[in-house]
Amino acid sequence: METTSMNTAVKLVECPRDAMQGMKEFVPTAEKIAYINSILKCNFNTVDFGSFVSPKAIPQMADTAEVLAGLDLSGPSKLLAIIANVRGAEDACRFNEIKYLGFPFSISETFQQRNTNSSIAESLDRVKEIQNLCLKTNKELVVYISMAFGNPYGDTWNAEIAMEWCEKLYRELGVKILALSDTIGVSDPQNIDYLFRSLIPALPEVEFGAHLHTTPDTWEEKVAAAYQAGCRRFDGAIKGFGGCPMAKDDLTGNMPTEKMIGYFNVHHISTGINNDHFNQTLIDSSRIFH
Repeated sequence: METTSMNTAVKLVECPRDAMQGMKEFVPTAEKIAYINSILKCNFNTVDFGSFVSPKAIPQMADTAEVLAGLDLSGPSKLLAIIANVRGAEDACRFNEIKYLGFPFSISETFQQRNTNSSIAESLDRVKEIQNLCLKTNKELVVYISMAFGNPYGDTWNAEIAMEWCEKLYRELGVKILALSDTIGVSDPQNIDYLFRSLIPALPEVEFGAHLHTTPDTWEEKVAAAYQAGCRRFDGAIKGFGGCPMAKDDLTGNMPTEKMIGYFNVHHISTGINNDHFNQTLIDSSRIFH
């Protein structure tokens, strides 16, 4: 396989919001700003920097607007903020600096209730309203297909259900970025390969991403499976910190960004990352995550 041509370049999305949101001790706003500014120097395609959700649900993200005010956006990275309802989307849309809104759309009825306090049907209505808001305010909606790779709650799950929802979100609502999300660490090379190889040719207008969770010894096989199946958008968090605070407690960690960068560098796949700045950010991360 030729790995140096431009069509094999990947988009990397760094997720400090995902890494920090479950931390019990509040990270001071100034420290968040310094850390995210360090990340912004690395030239990630996108930085998932904060969320506009209820401070009661995610207290760590209560200062997202203040953090945004302190960011240096002179580099190429675009900002993504997570929202869980229309009100959060309206808040996020007030900021021109934010390019993407991310909405967690679970195909598990149980988890959707737990994560966004709504049914799947209600969430579909929310996505429709949020998509309309995005179109009016020049934003792009990224829908995370949560529980794409499996379901621990006993709800019916199979790959075809995941594919049906992706098709519905694109064809009925015009959502053009869909990130298949592991949420609980049950993805494996087989279901990763099957989903991406099925979806990417079926919906060529959609940009598919991989938001994978992993154990320390399975990260490489997951990245390789997604890349080889045609995925070119990957979410990660430095050192694998974080995860979903609404999921079960024995959650595996986020995909470690430094491992992904290493994999892509070894295989001569372009990431656009400034490696010198990234090495400094790895050091800076130890101030946040001890």
